[in-house]
Amino acid sequence: MLGFALGSIPFGVVVAKRLGVDIKQHGSGNIGATNVTRVLGLIPGAIVLALDVAKGALAVWLARGCTDWVIAAVGFAAILGHCFSPWLGGRGGKGVATALGVFLVISPPLTGIAVLVFGAVLALSKIPALGSLAGVMTIALILVYRTERPFATLALATALLLVYTHRTNLAKLKINLK
Repeated sequence: MLGFALGSIPFGVVVAKRLGVDIKQHGSGNIGATNVTRVLGLIPGAIVLALDVAKGALAVWLARGCTDWVIAAVGFAAILGHCFSPWLGGRGGKGVATALGVFLVISPPLTGIAVLVFGAVLALSKIPALGSLAGVMTIALILVYRTERPFATLALATALLLVYTHRTNLAKLKINLK
């Protein structure tokens, strides 16, 4: 419950509103750091990124001392809260930054590898969605290989959720590739 509540805070909406902008009506309409950066600039985008990462990290950090399954469930709840915020009528962001925060607390080295993969794919493709998906898939594959069931389950569920939240981006890519 706490994970979902933390995750549901729509920091992109809050930051943009403080700057006099309804972010849902500009750019892609998404509430995340990428759209905030495109619409309002690097500093507001970085603030949203930091806050969205922090809410995922805080949720998992608060669950420390619990079993790995509970930590994984709390982390996934935070990501779900971001993607399906009750403050936005069940709508939300794509979940990437909040997932970054979740995995940053669970495994900083693995998260570092995922960020490097994200950067490499972004540099090659110029498409943030592909970098994000490649990063989370990297985490999932490594955790499955290492047979860390609770966190592998979290990573696979997160990867599926991010494919879902990026479905319109992926559909546009498919059209552009034809």
